[in-house]
Amino acid sequence: MPRLRRSRGKMLKRPMGLPLLRSKVLENYVFIKVTIRPDEGYYLGGIFVFSFQVSPIYPHEAPKVKCKTKVYHPNIDLEGNVCLNILREDWKPVLNINTIIYGLIHLFTEPNYDDPLNHDAAAVLRDNPKLFEANVRRAMSGGYNGRP
Repeated sequence: MPRLRRSRGKMLKRPMGLPLLRSKVLENYVFIKVTIRPDEGYYLGGIFVFSFQVSPIYPHEAPKVKCKTKVYHPNIDLEGNVCLNILREDWKPVLNINTIIYGLIHLFTEPNYDDPLNHDAAAVLRDNPKLFEANVRRAMSGGYNGRP
């Protein structure tokens, strides 16, 4: 997986507080954990951990990405599944781990209510951004998860 090693080397040098926490290889899969700390927007001050499962056929298959931190977000469901088009139909072998990380950062700075996994959060963001912001703040302090 020389391509993955090159991507990993670039991740370690990148700014924006996104350290590579650890990686390991198990049965030809590489597991990577990345922490994202948004520096603007609704999620400012939050710390969000993601796991990447990279298959042996990477870059011909997108990594599987899960959010390990409970978050109230239109594009991340309560099980940690992430709705990011480059992880699905828009994946191309020229993309890499850094592209996914930048896509995740973008989800936190510009949540997308048009392509949601959490439909309730998307509706609140679309219809009442102030309430959405309050829900995000409560969720980040452990007081709200989007369920009634």
